Amino acid sequence: MAGSQTDEALVALVAARDQRAFRVLMERHMARAIALAERVVGNNAEADDVGQEAFLRVWERAQSYDPGLARFTTWLYRIVLNLAIDRRRKPRHEAIEEAADIASSEPVPLIQVIDNEESRAVARGMAALPERQRAAIALFHMEGLSGREAAQAMGVSEKAFESLLVRARKALKEAVEMAHEGCRRNL
Repeated sequence: MAGSQTDEALVALVAARDQRAFRVLMERHMARAIALAERVVGNNAEADDVGQEAFLRVWERAQSYDPGLARFTTWLYRIVLNLAIDRRRKPRHEAIEEAADIASSEPVPLIQVIDNEESRAVARGMAALPERQRAAIALFHMEGLSGREAAQAMGVSEKAFESLLVRARKALKEAVEMAHEGCRRNL
């Protein structure tokens, strides 16, 4: 029964401490919350922690959610973004999982090398962006939110969000182009 209800109806049940409704919300949205967090913090383990903390906040603060102000996903993304940005600002130590992979002795097709380098260039460019710019790109381009929804999730006006997104795109494009230029010089 809880599985067929809207997110907003489920949050009302969560506010009344319905654990089944909470589980349904988590099943529906945990993967996307973690994906968004990973795009901001750049670390899978920390993103998992952010996702768990975000849903703990949903449980604790469900009664403060107002469906008249925003959709549940917008509210959730705002929680995730705030936690991820806070997490990113804290000094951190690299986890053992972040150690470089051991290179294989197998030959790698050229197209795979190019794709891998492109992915790394975008990832490095995203990591170099200020948190709010990184969040803007993640919400709009990777999570598929509209400009209005992303602005709500970030707590800014639509105009401010558009400006932030333009700056973020420009900075990311420049970072990727610089990475490509560096690759060309190395050839």
